[in-house]
Amino acid sequence: MSETSQNANATGTTTNTNPSGSGGSRFEVRPWGTVTMLEEGERYCINRIEVKPGHHISTQMHYHRSEHWIVVAGTAKVICDGQETLLMQKQSTYVPMNTRHRVENPGVIPLVMIEVQNGEFLGDEDIIRFQENE
Repeated sequence: MSETSQNANATGTTTNTNPSGSGGSRFEVRPWGTVTMLEEGERYCINRIEVKPGHHISTQMHYHRSEHWIVVAGTAKVICDGQETLLMQKQSTYVPMNTRHRVENPGVIPLVMIEVQNGEFLGDEDIIRFQENE
């Protein structure tokens, strides 16, 4: 059995950390789904992202990192710099730094993606969120 600790913050995000294994893992529950940090290095982070049917992540941008999203299950509607693209299982897209982006799940099954973040700084302080009507 492994030990697990749970913390909640003001935004409604619940974080579970599991210290066992190679450095442990981080599992966050969000209103739209979940994020599981699979591996983290000095300039990269690999996450498993699950988006509930009919939900989406906030529209955001990063100054210090790019992202690569690979769809492993479901359908992703990606809006990147104002351009909409539908991605199916086994398809991927690249989100450059300084680019407004968002992903939605227009389907009826959970959307599961692998996200690879790469850059000089990967902290949450580099997430610039936009209002839904901007």
